[in-house]
Amino acid sequence: MKIDHVHFYVEDAKAWRDWFVHHLGFQVVADSGIPSTFLQKEDCIPLEGRNDAHTCTQVVKSGPVYFLLSSALLPSSPVAEFLRQHPPGVADIAFCVENVEQVISLAQVHGAKVLQPVQQHEYGQKYIKCGKIAAWGSLSHTLIERGVGRDKGDEGDEGDEGAIFSSSSSSSSSSSSSSSSSSSSFAALDHIVLNVNAGDLERAVTWYQNILDFQPQQTFNIQTARSALYSRVMVSGNGEVQLPINEPASANSQIQEFLNVNRGPGIQHIALRTRNIVDAIAQFRATGLSLLPIPKNYYSQIRQRKGLPLSTDELDAIARQEILVDWKENTFFGSKNIIPVLLQIFTQPIFRQPTFFFEFIERRYQAQGFGEGNFRALFAAIENEQIKRGSLKDFG
Repeated sequence: MKIDHVHFYVEDAKAWRDWFVHHLGFQVVADSGIPSTFLQKEDCIPLEGRNDAHTCTQVVKSGPVYFLLSSALLPSSPVAEFLRQHPPGVADIAFCVENVEQVISLAQVHGAKVLQPVQQHEYGQKYIKCGKIAAWGSLSHTLIERGVGRDKGDEGDEGDEGAIFSSSSSSSSSSSSSSSSSSSSFAALDHIVLNVNAGDLERAVTWYQNILDFQPQQTFNIQTARSALYSRVMVSGNGEVQLPINEPASANSQIQEFLNVNRGPGIQHIALRTRNIVDAIAQFRATGLSLLPIPKNYYSQIRQRKGLPLSTDELDAIARQEILVDWKENTFFGSKNIIPVLLQIFTQPIFRQPTFFFEFIERRYQAQGFGEGNFRALFAAIENEQIKRGSLKDFG
């Protein structure tokens, strides 16, 4: 299993296409390569730039990462219905699977609602099968199976991921200037985080276990003097997809704030993996991207922590960009006693409401999982933003 693409429902697809190009260096996919006869009202794979009677859809890419952006042209659009219930955000996560009929059948056995039965379309020497199931809250999962003719390149091969779209792309249809380059392309979609209501965490964990064969990997219980959350990190059977699931553990938790503003469970953030996070964040800041500030004493605490695996110059460069740093003592990479390092930074919420945001992550020396130190630092940083919004009382 892999993540094929993520589908956002937004108020203006073209404006958000331009946002991704300008701020994050994405490219506009000029042609998805799927015949329009296959793309009817309820089909699971929209065509970039094709204006149905009710919906406009755009596609953007960076390396193997593909995002679909849809907005309503008429009140009958599924996007309009979604936005009547929720703020803009992620409506669907599409997974590549080996046998879509088998996954759909298993989902039905466990009571999942099938939103779209399996379809098949052939083009050239390849074929695509796809179906769609309802997931948690208003989220859905499109399930895609491809024929054997599809290339299976490396993770960073731009022709591998998102192959329902052609590899040709163009930013000429965007009115914003593009900062895209091979150096700023993302290496992968690292993980996606789902927030669920209080008391629903274990049910959500069981749902993803039974229906999509995810398995629990890590558990977090994060508490401060102000609020708390519980989290379980789920991983697909082949280890390719990571899905942390959060629930609030206090009435004023940032997770509860998300649930209140989002009017239900949903995707809180998506993490995009970069090969050089310091350079990438410097580029993003130059475009005016708004990033989450971290507590002022963070780096003094990092410097006092035992076993710091970074040079002074490296840490200074990381500190200038306000990037979180984490590592696990006595965990080494290979035979050279190199310690894996996890580097992370987060945007402010990208929409008007304090709901969805992006994370950028670099995993040095095959750093795995999620560091509790970074998790706690993120939690504290978001609490500070809550205090600014007036949704959390400052006891300090």
